[in-house]
Amino acid sequence: MSRLQRINHHLISNAMHIRDRIVELRRVPASELRPHPRNWRTHPEAQRNALRGLLSEVGYADALVARQLEDGSLQLIDGHLRAETTPEAIVPVLLLDVTAEEAEKILATHDPLAAMAGADSELLDSVLASVQTENEAVRAMLAELQANLHDASQSSPLAAGPTEIDIPRAFQIVIECDDENAQRELYEQLTGQGLRCRVLTL
Repeated sequence: MSRLQRINHHLISNAMHIRDRIVELRRVPASELRPHPRNWRTHPEAQRNALRGLLSEVGYADALVARQLEDGSLQLIDGHLRAETTPEAIVPVLLLDVTAEEAEKILATHDPLAAMAGADSELLDSVLASVQTENEAVRAMLAELQANLHDASQSSPLAAGPTEIDIPRAFQIVIECDDENAQRELYEQLTGQGLRCRVLTL
């Protein structure tokens, strides 16, 4: 079994023991959700405006994530900005059965893991071309995404074409010798005259 096969076998074996930590989907007032004290995410105004625009045009299409504390309150793990944006709304919340340490692990990796995904530029371009919105903030977000896609394609090595390599000119003579002894004698003779030489055996 190859190393790759062993890794795949290990992943498949582990997948059979993956725990489902979601207890339930609960709908609660956003104002009752407690923010995580170690939430490291920041939200610029452009993101806040785009979220408001999407919520007004589409509504909630994803659940917030939280865990229940000992006092019965719910502590957010993911979805802080949505809770802040709609404090009076009844929002969908995935309730997880995780420890405080596991919650911090999710908090630290949830967004970075999603950010590791790549993009099929052609498919993304076709999706962006089909999206219609009346919200100015959402349009600005999509325009920025389109510009980033264009910049990425322009900076791609394939798009830029092959890079020319500057190879310095060199003038050399290759002398064929009858045997190794003759090669060594000639090398010593030429280097003795101050010439730079290299021994090649083909």
